[in-house]
Amino acid sequence: MPTTRQLQSRTKMRRFNERLRPGDLVEVKAPDEILQTLDADGTLERMPFMPEMVEFCGRRFRVSRRALKTCVSGSGPSTMRLFGRDDVLLLDGLRCSGAAHDGCQKACMILWREAWLRKVADPTVETRVDPESCQRLRTRLKTSTTAKTYFCQASELLKITAPMSRWRRFEACFADIREGNCSASQMVKRIGIWLFWRIRRKLLGEYAQGNKKTTPAESLNLQPGELIEVKSMKSVNDTLNAQCQNRGLYFSPDMRLLCGQRSRVRNRIDKLIVDGTGEMRQLRNTVYLEGSMCGCSHVAFGGCPRGEFVYWREIWLRRSVNP
Repeated sequence: MPTTRQLQSRTKMRRFNERLRPGDLVEVKAPDEILQTLDADGTLERMPFMPEMVEFCGRRFRVSRRALKTCVSGSGPSTMRLFGRDDVLLLDGLRCSGAAHDGCQKACMILWREAWLRKVADPTVETRVDPESCQRLRTRLKTSTTAKTYFCQASELLKITAPMSRWRRFEACFADIREGNCSASQMVKRIGIWLFWRIRRKLLGEYAQGNKKTTPAESLNLQPGELIEVKSMKSVNDTLNAQCQNRGLYFSPDMRLLCGQRSRVRNRIDKLIVDGTGEMRQLRNTVYLEGSMCGCSHVAFGGCPRGEFVYWREIWLRRSVNP
């Protein structure tokens, strides 16, 4: 006869095997089912279900990865924090449009509680969503707390995450491997990249260190689809201060890999909601480039799952004369 400890161990193992994992096909639950999980603020365990998520109800997507930790940046130095619960998932390609938040252009990866999803048992059976139920859900979701403070997943990041000790950072790396977010070799590579830049920063300071007390600006009025070339590292250095910033925007070590390379403008970015504060920050002369994603492993131990876009000042770029 199994002991109590053995039964508990088997229960935990069964629950682990039933958990959603990267690659699983899932369906976002119907609006009325989502409503049953939300409190008066439209949140589940402090995580908002945003109006931009309603359009995905009843639709199917692949699980990209389980989000165990995240970078929080924008209101000070970027920090790594741990989600309070291990039920947070990212779905392939689903980003916030910002449509319900005055057109915020941050395009965050949307976070999903496991309670908002179900694993698809029969891919041939389609789910229909009642438009009226979508409207009922939207009316329960708030988008601001004051006239100047927005309410969204980015604004609430500090409330749904906790600081990470050094030991918990190592533990999270093993958890990423166990959950199928990455392979052991990929994690070793991430840690190696972080360690190299950490040591280099200690010995030599920031990689792209400038000497400007007041950093310059330049407006190219770049538009989506335009072909550009990233300037040389020397030219970029001439625009930075000692903290490797141009008007508060950090030039990270991974961005150097595009110096001298051509790319296309994906979008302009004029405003975004700051992580942890809900403040809408205005930006000038700043764009996204196609395929240019945050190289978190350069600055965050073990990397970050959020897949943020990299922001480029136009002074770091030039229009490409050759197609």
